[in-house]
Amino acid sequence: MADYLSDQDQVPGTVCLIDLTGHDSSKPHDASHDDIVLVPRPSSDPNDPLNWPYRRKLLAVSMAYLYVFGTGIATSLQYSVLADITADTGISTADLVQGTGVMFLFFGWACLIWQPIALTYGRRGVYLISMLLTVPMMVWTAFSTSAGEWIAHRVLIGIIVSPIESVCEVTVFDLFFAHNRGTYMGLYVFILFGSNFTAPLFAGWFNDAYGWRWTMHFGAIICAVCFVIMFFFMEETIYFRKNCIEGEEAVGARSYNLVTEKDTSTSDKEIPITTTPSLKTSPPASTTVNINSGWKGYTLFKALPGRPSNIDMLRMVYRPVIMIFRFPNVAWAGFLYGINLAWYNVLNGTASPVLTAAPYNWTAALVGCVYTGPILGAAVASLWSGNAADWIALRLARRNKGIREPEQRLWVLAVSGIISASGLIIWGVGAYHNVHWVGLVFGLGMLTFGCVTGGSIAVSYNVDCYKEIAGETTVSIMLIRNTIGFGFSYAITPWWTTQGLQNCFITAAMISIVCTFTFLIMIVYGKRFRRRSIPVYRKYMATMVIS
Repeated sequence: MADYLSDQDQVPGTVCLIDLTGHDSSKPHDASHDDIVLVPRPSSDPNDPLNWPYRRKLLAVSMAYLYVFGTGIATSLQYSVLADITADTGISTADLVQGTGVMFLFFGWACLIWQPIALTYGRRGVYLISMLLTVPMMVWTAFSTSAGEWIAHRVLIGIIVSPIESVCEVTVFDLFFAHNRGTYMGLYVFILFGSNFTAPLFAGWFNDAYGWRWTMHFGAIICAVCFVIMFFFMEETIYFRKNCIEGEEAVGARSYNLVTEKDTSTSDKEIPITTTPSLKTSPPASTTVNINSGWKGYTLFKALPGRPSNIDMLRMVYRPVIMIFRFPNVAWAGFLYGINLAWYNVLNGTASPVLTAAPYNWTAALVGCVYTGPILGAAVASLWSGNAADWIALRLARRNKGIREPEQRLWVLAVSGIISASGLIIWGVGAYHNVHWVGLVFGLGMLTFGCVTGGSIAVSYNVDCYKEIAGETTVSIMLIRNTIGFGFSYAITPWWTTQGLQNCFITAAMISIVCTFTFLIMIVYGKRFRRRSIPVYRKYMATMVIS
């Protein structure tokens, strides 16, 4: 077998990830797994985040996770105290839930504002400004007195916190290679959903002690603390690369330099890796510029040589909308993520009304405790959609003569789809028949396992397919995801109150399993869609600077 992909196989996302001989010195290898090829190819620049030591990478991605955790907590505190907010303010549960739906809608669509800035001037400033602006929004939430006011600050919070949906993914593929990218993407989705489930757990007890208004102030305090930590420890990970499809290799003279990487699964020491710059790759514009040194590291935005122009940045505002219709793989990933977010919104929209009513009659604190099940489900899903999916993809690549196809990652959805549908039935039918609360918690954990797995795989699949424009296609996914989530948030209360818990959730389970198993269509046709997208893909790449 030829070690390089043939011209006809140079399809976006199809990469030579496994060197079956282990001796091809023209390709950089992971020193701890000498048959794994490093994709994308690291440059010769020590400032390239791919060349950073593992501990530095871990700190950088941890700051991104901290942003997701802090803003995720702040925007989810209301879920277990909906009944108390209604009793105190007179705002109906339907209005509160619909306000959350509007917030999710703007989480997606406001990415059209934030993501171009992050792709042009850097991630750090976007993270910090967003986190800081969340503080006064949470204070305003604590003083809500009417439905109109509630909707207003939900809209603004959705706009301000929308980087939670798309910028962290960019940070992950700034720092990690194709063979371990899924692990860190899985952690991101776990923290995203985990923070949303941890918040109601804390909020319930905090509400019983101090009231729901101070619970919202608690969210403001968390965001303020996170902002201070991020200001001092968050590094900029932006790095501009040459426009070439991930996995394409150049044949020519070879030079070598030494960088450090760590086998994240087995070793605690830094391991040397031989990297091989391609002749096709011109020296990066930032080779001599260390944007994280000294006082430069504390600035918000970086105007680096080689960045997209402001005109290019403005194009990025509308291009993600167009990409939905030009790339079927992206549209499907957004649909997959959206349908899984829908069940998450169903959970949050029904937990408090069901458990505070007869026969359970729980307080807000006890409702919050129910979220223990989803937290555990999210943790298991993070391992399944991250570590396990990476392992399965590598194993299938070895069986495929070393060639990794993005669709190889999708097989984990077979398990999560069945478990998620089962969780919906256990939760809805169980609540209808007043089963013991342990059964309900178990059902919610199963449902969350499916939600987190679906979201993580959707994002990872998108990056695997179109890594070079993934900063924009990620926004495309979030537009679809959050529009679907908004629709379900708006509809869930009248749906289950009209149809009844049992019929509603049996229907939801059937919808869930059918939608998730559309991954089989992508297994069969995914590469054909990617091959047909080559002309438009190259057109987009020719009009942007890759970071």
